[in-house]
Amino acid sequence: MFKALIIDKAQDGSITQSIEQIAENRLPEGDVLVDVAFSTLNYKDGLCLTGGGGLVRTYPHVPGVDFAGVVAESSDARFAAGDPVVLTGWRVGEAHWGGYAQRARVKADWLVPLPKGLTLRQSMAVGTAGFTAMLAIMDLEAHGLKPGDGPVLVTGAAGGVGSVATAILARLGHEVVAVTGRPETEGYLRDLGAARIVPRADLAE
Repeated sequence: MFKALIIDKAQDGSITQSIEQIAENRLPEGDVLVDVAFSTLNYKDGLCLTGGGGLVRTYPHVPGVDFAGVVAESSDARFAAGDPVVLTGWRVGEAHWGGYAQRARVKADWLVPLPKGLTLRQSMAVGTAGFTAMLAIMDLEAHGLKPGDGPVLVTGAAGGVGSVATAILARLGHEVVAVTGRPETEGYLRDLGAARIVPRADLAE
């Protein structure tokens, strides 16, 4: 038995959330059983927890779009008990039970070994938001973006993806123009390295 955050849908359509003790045989099918150490809280998780966006189609359900942990059992030769692993994406936490539980069973194809130099906790400090931000920056660099080419506009800069993108771009030497709809985050964004702050309303004019 282990603990999991279970969301369920009542007959009246309302969504309930509860932490329950569940048996391992309730986990969905998969090649690898993971003892989950850390997960993150993302926008999609909020939608799943409240029934928004129609992301969850089958109840009861365990949300959590990412996790890091240690392999407990594996029927796939790529992973063995004791291996530290990370998962992001693959609609885990939406269509497949996710990381808001002490254990998760998933397909081996969805896992990657924990990158060297990172702890499990650090990998989830980066999490899905940080991973998404870095993918976007790498794509910009692949298209030729270099420091000194001009300002880089980051929309939603105070959010999960935007704040990480702002910090990384500034650290790489770019002039970051941060767009936000929350004026109270200006100090936070400047601490991340934003050179200028643009109110979101200004872009709508």
